[in-house]
Amino acid sequence: MNVPLLDLHPQMTLFRDQILDAVTSVIDSTRYILGSEVSGFEEEVAAYCGTRFGVGVSSGTDALLVSLMALGIGPGDLVLTTPYTFFATMGSILRVGARPVFADIEPGTMNIDPGEVERILEADRAGEQRIKAMLPVHLFGQCADMGRLLQLADRYKIPVIEDAAQAIGAQFPLVENNAVTWKRAGAMGALGCFSFFPSKNLGGIGDGGMVVTSDADLDRVLRSCRNHGAEPKYYHARIGGNFRLDPIQAVVLSIKLPHLEEWHRARRRNARLYRELFTRAGLADNPVVLPAEAHGNVKGADSANYHIYNQFVIRVPRRDALRRFLQDNSIGCEIYYPLCLHQQACLDPLGYGSQSFPVAEQAARESLALPIFPELQQEQIAYVVDKISEFF
Repeated sequence: MNVPLLDLHPQMTLFRDQILDAVTSVIDSTRYILGSEVSGFEEEVAAYCGTRFGVGVSSGTDALLVSLMALGIGPGDLVLTTPYTFFATMGSILRVGARPVFADIEPGTMNIDPGEVERILEADRAGEQRIKAMLPVHLFGQCADMGRLLQLADRYKIPVIEDAAQAIGAQFPLVENNAVTWKRAGAMGALGCFSFFPSKNLGGIGDGGMVVTSDADLDRVLRSCRNHGAEPKYYHARIGGNFRLDPIQAVVLSIKLPHLEEWHRARRRNARLYRELFTRAGLADNPVVLPAEAHGNVKGADSANYHIYNQFVIRVPRRDALRRFLQDNSIGCEIYYPLCLHQQACLDPLGYGSQSFPVAEQAARESLALPIFPELQQEQIAYVVDKISEFF
């Protein structure tokens, strides 16, 4: 049996005619930069997330970059983030001339650890107070502990940029006016950043991204920054870049967006089946550590955070040998991520080599992503679990 890590053919088959009609309409219009297709999609995403504004950009990476620019983060500044995520999180910080400060992760969710964040912020306040922003990542489709992180951000007076590239539609319970309110990823910090890379739950037919915010001033600056800092045209009060979302991507994503919740439910259904089968096989917890669905640390929030499972990531001993075994048996799998950010060679000249984040480093040694896409069949999931059971 063949089980790919991701198969985009079912979605393309379902929407092929609709997508071709929409893309042809854009081509025939000869209006290829921004326009009503982009502004319409921006409004749809903002409404979905529960924010006032959405700003379409060229990629999830550029969403992070333009957000840092909009907040005025630059040389000499520090940005607090996680060492265990995709490179773009750190790369965007470095590209504006700032430097990352890393806080280790929680072993269960593999998201940034609020206890470590508090320790680092307290030390920074006792020193030069150079940390100018916090950039948590909602890894693999589950929100970081935004309740505690927002409290810390408020205490230390720093803005939060949510890296929600993998988490559009994920939810977290926050207390507002003495009641629990479920908030979607991206709508809790000052700015939220999304990626529409084809492998995401909401994926385009190329690169694309979005920044959401409810701050009108930040919305204005974001729109200026994505267009070379012009405000108005040909008048540049700031330095921006060419970060515009293409209308072709916007029309494709608009077609897919109404189906996103259905796809989330399918991914969660697949995750439940994995749990049932791993438990039935006697593998759950040892040797296969299943993804944690953390409960929000909020009184009255009696259900787990709404995890959208962009990835289903297990932790296992002999990870690399298991990966080879699964691939030999036609099962797609991937390592997210084999090396922590502080261990990347590009940071060697900056002296990060002596730093250690043991929880993140252990995750990098043990993590393995299994197929979880919405159209995955039950017999395929059973085959994956059977082969992992055979390996161990």
